[in-house]
Amino acid sequence: MPEYRNPKPTVDCIIELSGERIVLIRRANPPLGWALPGGFVDEGEPLDAAAIREVKEETGMDVKLVEQFFTYSDPKRDPRQHTLSTVYIGTAQGEPQGSDDAAEARTFRVDALPQDLCFDHGTILADYLAYKRTGQRRKL
Repeated sequence: MPEYRNPKPTVDCIIELSGERIVLIRRANPPLGWALPGGFVDEGEPLDAAAIREVKEETGMDVKLVEQFFTYSDPKRDPRQHTLSTVYIGTAQGEPQGSDDAAEARTFRVDALPQDLCFDHGTILADYLAYKRTGQRRKL
């Protein structure tokens, strides 16, 4: 019987806060750098529930998901393995506190994002900022 090596489903969340700020986490484990809160979907877990859980685990925040933004599937997006990430946009109140596998959680103004972003999160955030400016989503 052949061994199937399917991509792993993940979720990420762009958390919008007042003042045109978003939440990023500094990863405690490789690959190191700043990232959107998110992670792997557990077996039997809907994608939206996984996004809410991962945000709570990594930032301590209760996120309200507003919309499903896009699914990113480039096989090279995660250097560890092939993953698919369904990205949500959500809102939350308060200030994040890094926990679980987040060494730190902070807010950043959308015009002052850190340069050392992990995975394809630079692309995701560029797509998000273009969407906020123009209303146009990434083309397939």
